[in-house]
Amino acid sequence: MTTGAERRLMLVAVGLATAAGCASYSAELRAGKRGEREGGLATYYSPRLAGHKTANGERYDPKQFTAAHPVIPFGTHVQVTRTDGTNRAVIVRVNDRCKGGKKIIDVSESAARQLDMLRVGIVPVELEVVAPPP
Repeated sequence: MTTGAERRLMLVAVGLATAAGCASYSAELRAGKRGEREGGLATYYSPRLAGHKTANGERYDPKQFTAAHPVIPFGTHVQVTRTDGTNRAVIVRVNDRCKGGKKIIDVSESAARQLDMLRVGIVPVELEVVAPPP
């Protein structure tokens, strides 16, 4: 069992490690500023994760339009648009974290279905922040 002080110290350490790994993201994107854009690859959550807790404490529901992103604040709404010629798009709410790199977002099963990516699994996308966090 950890004390309150130990828990705070762990949170600070995790925050510093996360910030160091996310240095390549703009301050505007990390703040969830409307209009900020990012390009990369999208994947979607495995159906086996249904019911598991997300990073913000919610349970993952494949029927909701949610997503994981490395730094965009929880509650931010982003439009995810395929850039491979289909131009299919969906708006999702960020409620979880993912590692980042070339893969910039993990979307829920419902969002993946709207993006028509269930068969291929990974697609090139552009993200645009459409509503900042509340």
